[in-house]
Amino acid sequence: MAAAARRFGLMLLVLGVGTAIPSLLIGLLAGASVSRALSLGWYIVGCILLIGGFFVGNRGPARPQGEGWAIFSLKRWTRWATPEEQRESISLSALLVILGFVLILCGAAVDSRNQLI
Repeated sequence: MAAAARRFGLMLLVLGVGTAIPSLLIGLLAGASVSRALSLGWYIVGCILLIGGFFVGNRGPARPQGEGWAIFSLKRWTRWATPEEQRESISLSALLVILGFVLILCGAAVDSRNQLI
């Protein structure tokens, strides 16, 4: 559990800092305050992660057969996903949703328009 918590914290740190730097640069160019730029960046990335988690989690049990670009294939063969693939899909969905929710909470905590207490 400690290793998983460390990996999750590292992902959150990379996402948070990776979002904060471009947000601050864009915010400074637009003339926004630091708190507003950070909160908007974290809101946007958090919402994108939530939407991505929703779509990954709603993927059905059928998978394309074979390798390559199945969209352009004339043959549309599918196979059932293995239990491991289904677990991986649900786990990735949960990870994206949790990361997105935490980033939105960070944005809400930094947002100067609303007071939390």
